[in-house]
Amino acid sequence: MSRIGKKPVQILKGVKVSKNDNLIEVQGPKGSLKLSVNPLINYEIKNEEVQFTRNSNNKRDKALHGLYSILLKNMISGVSEGFSKKLELVGIGYRAELKKDNLFLTIGYSHPIVFSSPEGIKIEVPNDNTIVINGIDKQLVGQVAAKIRSFRPPEPYKGKGIKYENEYIRRKAGKAAAK
Repeated sequence: MSRIGKKPVQILKGVKVSKNDNLIEVQGPKGSLKLSVNPLINYEIKNEEVQFTRNSNNKRDKALHGLYSILLKNMISGVSEGFSKKLELVGIGYRAELKKDNLFLTIGYSHPIVFSSPEGIKIEVPNDNTIVINGIDKQLVGQVAAKIRSFRPPEPYKGKGIKYENEYIRRKAGKAAAK
């Protein structure tokens, strides 16, 4: 049995989990999320927890067993607390600016890059070199952060670019000067 899947998922206070055939709906103070569950995986809601079980022991079913357990756990923490990713802009003249719902990035190209956030994502710019991405869907928050980072990933020589908050950039030595 999956080690992650056999542990019941606790339902936090203020969060409501409902079952409708193979669809789980989670509602909380920050919003609601839905998850479609594969028919090979069974689940039962009782005593403020959700227990997942599977019908067979083949490899795919074991993987799905743990997957749905973690997805539901992330949904519950998302609707109650939310998720956040922080990006930093490193480089001279690199800056971010928020106008209405659009993020304007000046990151060394001849033109600013305009990024509009998808529904359910809130982008904040506390200062010129920091971008904070908030939302209730962990996958969507990570995807938006990765998309913004992809506009100018950090380079290994000077470390310039867009990086995650605690990301370590492995630096390379430049060309040695000829004597």
